[in-house]
Amino acid sequence: MKETFRERRRPDAARPGVRALAAGSVGNFIEWYEFGVYGYFATVIAARFFTPEGGGEAEALVRTYASFALAFFFRPVGAAVFGRLGDRIGRRPVLILVVSLMTGATALIGLLPTYASVGALAPWLLTLLRVVQGLSAGGEFGGAVALMTEFAPRGRRGLYGAWQSFTVALGLLGGAGVAAVLATVLTEGQVQSWGWRVPFLLALPLGAVALWLRLRLEETPSFRAEERRAVRVRPPARAVAGAIALGAGRIMGWSAAGYTFLVVLPSYLQSTLNASFRQALLATVLANLGFAATILPAGALSDRIGRRPVMLTGAALVVALALPLMNVLQDTGASGAAKGAALFCAGAVVGLMAGPGPALLAEMFPTTVRYTGLGLAYALSNAVFSGCAGLIITQTVERTGNADIPAYYAAATCAVSVVALASAAKGVRTVADEAR
Repeated sequence: MKETFRERRRPDAARPGVRALAAGSVGNFIEWYEFGVYGYFATVIAARFFTPEGGGEAEALVRTYASFALAFFFRPVGAAVFGRLGDRIGRRPVLILVVSLMTGATALIGLLPTYASVGALAPWLLTLLRVVQGLSAGGEFGGAVALMTEFAPRGRRGLYGAWQSFTVALGLLGGAGVAAVLATVLTEGQVQSWGWRVPFLLALPLGAVALWLRLRLEETPSFRAEERRAVRVRPPARAVAGAIALGAGRIMGWSAAGYTFLVVLPSYLQSTLNASFRQALLATVLANLGFAATILPAGALSDRIGRRPVMLTGAALVVALALPLMNVLQDTGASGAAKGAALFCAGAVVGLMAGPGPALLAEMFPTTVRYTGLGLAYALSNAVFSGCAGLIITQTVERTGNADIPAYYAAATCAVSVVALASAAKGVRTVADEAR
């Protein structure tokens, strides 16, 4: 029997979506691999770039996190600039550009001279490359999520968007894995001397794969449909700004708790709880495994019951569990299994927010402003509540001596997200987008 046109098209129709997932995911992997590596090696970077003679270790770590935060504050700039381009000329060309910038800046960090070699120029060079990374990372998220969700079949945006968060977990785990291997096969002196450079240089082959995938990519169906319209309708700027603010509030807890439990934790454990570098990395791996375990199921569940109920559950659990989980880590009498379970649980509840989060943001904006809108909402939330997490926690713990600060920070931001998620507002929609 002769097959129908619909039947012939079905296998091919799936391939662009799979390619979109791969092309979008690999860029996110590189971005978060690098940011994870920077966080995991924060104490080493502090010693190499921010410790002139006579400077203290705590002071150097604060400066390292200040550089970390600076990159995040350039994310909104990158989201605005690259998002505007992506909404005008297409997702594909802009995603090719931003992954090239991120790869180059990351690899150059691995080649930088240290303070011992060039003095005060070293931290300035590092900070400049962090700015480039911040700009490119700002343009990455909006484009990758737009790409994935616009290629997603009807009723599966939550699952497709969740792959963005899942590759965040993979990137952080990849960075932690590389750091753990280096800490195992090299002496502490070798890690301090040159071993820390290796993870940054590995961005080159990873970036080459990402670039190859994105060069083979098609433009998204939603963007092509908008290009064919005689008149492209853009919503009022005031409405878009309101949706951006609401979106940032809804993912605030995801941003803050995610960085607290998944990135800042190693330095906190070393500087506050006197853990070794290897113990801190193991703790990070366990937290990221919990994070990765819940992301895709949470995204798929959100396709069935809605984005906000799943994210509300995650945010509320962080509010309730952050302090008890932190107290388990602080308890010298707690078993290794108990501490491991606490770390896994901390990551898992963040995954409940991270799974549906990308699709929730994408659905708050129409195609004509989606790249810009969701990118800015995410970048602003991350700039304030992720980028500053290490700086705020380190400074506050040092000044107050209160080891519970990370738990209070995560719980407070998630409480705000609970309120924002409970709002009935949907964002900015158009007739064309509602029809998809």
